[in-house]
Amino acid sequence: MISFRPIARVIGVTLLLLGGLMLACLPACYYYHGGDEGPIALSALICIAFGAPLLFLFKSVNGKGVNKREGYLIVALGWLAMTLFGMLPFIFSGVLPGIADAFFETASGLTTTGATVITDIEGTPKGILLWRSLTHWIGGMGIIVLTVALFPLLGIGGVELFVAEAPGPTADKVHPRIRETAKRLWLIYVALTGLLILLLWAEGMTFFDAINHSMATMATGGFSTKNASIAYYTSPIIQYTIILFMFIAGINYTIIYYGLKGKLKKVWSSDEFRAYLILVLILAAGITIGVHNAPDIEQPLEKSFRDSLFQLVSVITTTGFITADYTKWSPGLTMLFFVLLFIGACAGSTAGGIKIIRHFVFFRNSFLEFKRLIHPRAIVPLKLNGEVVAGRILIHIFIFLLLYLILFVLGSLVLSILGVDFMTAVGAVATSLGNVGPGIGKVGPADNFAWLSAEVKWVLSFLMLLGRLEIFTILVLFTPYFWKSN
Repeated sequence: MISFRPIARVIGVTLLLLGGLMLACLPACYYYHGGDEGPIALSALICIAFGAPLLFLFKSVNGKGVNKREGYLIVALGWLAMTLFGMLPFIFSGVLPGIADAFFETASGLTTTGATVITDIEGTPKGILLWRSLTHWIGGMGIIVLTVALFPLLGIGGVELFVAEAPGPTADKVHPRIRETAKRLWLIYVALTGLLILLLWAEGMTFFDAINHSMATMATGGFSTKNASIAYYTSPIIQYTIILFMFIAGINYTIIYYGLKGKLKKVWSSDEFRAYLILVLILAAGITIGVHNAPDIEQPLEKSFRDSLFQLVSVITTTGFITADYTKWSPGLTMLFFVLLFIGACAGSTAGGIKIIRHFVFFRNSFLEFKRLIHPRAIVPLKLNGEVVAGRILIHIFIFLLLYLILFVLGSLVLSILGVDFMTAVGAVATSLGNVGPGIGKVGPADNFAWLSAEVKWVLSFLMLLGRLEIFTILVLFTPYFWKSN
């Protein structure tokens, strides 16, 4: 039996937090005289006006925890509510008066995709830009996980929410209590964001730009305050700093926690982390060679290496920042980056995509299958981090990969029917489902999503939400099993 009281209560808290974060943008509005203080204040008041009644009218939960069904509903409806209310500043300010555009931009922010329909970013009021970056930061770790840390005030449990929200096939705990886990993860998230702000500011960014780019980096989002993205900043130290923090943001936060605690053996014992690091190193070397030897590109080896590493880390972590247009390098490298749209970084990070752990399990099990063919009577288990992977998890991963492929094909077909050319259709669907940002075709690194029709933007917005919430969290709501009482 689904109880809608805790669902309404948590959504109420979410809207109150959303309104509070909107109000946090007001100092930038007044300081830069952008004329956007009214629209943002009005949006915040609407969020508070809807959130407060939901919080205070649904108090009685009788100490019961949230079950799985309620957890999935809270996450799905919470993200939908955040998107619907989060788009209000764009509409009221006139920056994106169309509902399809405003919904797309907000969904792109909250899902940390980074695809934008704003054509003149530098001409956009600073308060709106700050809110745009905040949508990244909110969605990065997941505002629902933050809400889990506040659940003692709500009187309900939160382990189901954490499982439904945490990106990746597993949600490793760094502390026995789920509330303490959420607090520790957010503390790391906030600390890394603060550190990056100080570094970028010291390296030459304005304080405002440092704040925005730091939130986008740690959320693996990709929204920039510049039309040219990070290519605007020609300083190598700024670009290398962002590369480092993008890479860190793609690591499982549990592994980051162990690293900060000095448990380096535990860090290196992670099969996924090792695969992530080795993959980046090998691909960085190969792409650098390809870029440096390209006939139409004449630049120093260091610049080829920096551009290659930046775009590689940006795409594989699904951040989507840009310093160079990889679709101009060569057809082979364009195809490689298209494939990278399907990789993703580590589970338990703020990155989107399929995640390396799923690829790792799939290919390792496929390799072991050859051994099973030769020795049909032998028991050949698949091990991950030294432990046998349960058959149920294997099936879950294989079904996820199949569903991901089906959604990619169907999404590309729908966009083609809606009049989008083939290359752009597959690029837009791949980058939206993987929450990356830039794709191929007419939505490449140097392009924008503004020219797409409203129907296409709605489809891509839905795919972004599907990808951010790991597909199952949304699709399970459309099954009859979810709504049956037992």
